[in-house]
Amino acid sequence: MSDDPNAEVDPALVSTRSVEVVVMALLLCVAVFLGWDNWRIGAGWAPDGPQAGYFPFYLSVLLGGASLVGIASALRSEELRDEIFVGRSAFGRVLRVFIPTILFVLLVQLLGLYVASFVFVSAFMIFIGKLSVWKSILTGLIFSGLMFYIFDMQFNVLLPKGPLEAAFGF
Repeated sequence: MSDDPNAEVDPALVSTRSVEVVVMALLLCVAVFLGWDNWRIGAGWAPDGPQAGYFPFYLSVLLGGASLVGIASALRSEELRDEIFVGRSAFGRVLRVFIPTILFVLLVQLLGLYVASFVFVSAFMIFIGKLSVWKSILTGLIFSGLMFYIFDMQFNVLLPKGPLEAAFGF
């Protein structure tokens, strides 16, 4: 944050308290589910020792307790209520990276890893990095080609392939 009183302040999108309460609530849900599941498979003490869910059950109880303490602490804290977790412009910058990454994951399912990587790297360089189209496409081709050579040809690692690789017999 700048010390300049005339500097523009990024309007708050969400407070730190809200984020902490939501994360703790999600952890509490995970703890309840894990506790229930481990109780279902056996969380007691059998004649030959602890059952399969004994230790995981008690770990989920600890996680649930810690989550409840975290929720109570966040709700009582006046400092967290006014503290900005993320501003609108900062969140916009995060989305500029997050949305293309989600699209990349979907493209991997449709086109395979190598073609999706080419599209992702090239498009990211063009639209986010504002680099020239020819440099971006060349970099995407070199990157995807090196990935293919290293993983597929040298290490024989099976990575998701799409229709282009199938057309070339890979």
